[in-house]
Amino acid sequence: MIARVSKESALILVKESKIQGTGVFARALIPKGTVIIEYTGERISTKEGLRRDKIQKQQGKFYVFALNAQWSVDGATGGDARFINHSCNPNCKYERKDGKIWICALRDIKAGEELTYDYEDGKKEMPCNCGAKNCFGKM
Repeated sequence: MIARVSKESALILVKESKIQGTGVFARALIPKGTVIIEYTGERISTKEGLRRDKIQKQQGKFYVFALNAQWSVDGATGGDARFINHSCNPNCKYERKDGKIWICALRDIKAGEELTYDYEDGKKEMPCNCGAKNCFGKM
């Protein structure tokens, strides 16, 4: 895959990842606390989100993101934030604010560094490929 600048955030590139498939990388230094990109996709009911999540996990994918008790966002139909991979030692976090999900820098992120966040699935049923020293082996 050839690297491309995201149309949604000038801060990031989308290209092949050593962690899993496609990843998202910093184009330049991203300071701690920076709001990097919105996690977008189809807004669906929580019930539909659980149904899709089950199907996606059978395919080894994680795109459904709970927005609140009533709604979820299916990133499979969304933008570049869906390519941010999981890590047990992440450099980003997600924040739910005003009916949206935002990906923010947990610490300064160096140019060229892959962006990651902890998917916090809780079930830890899928193999983890993050390679972090503190990797749990599952996500």
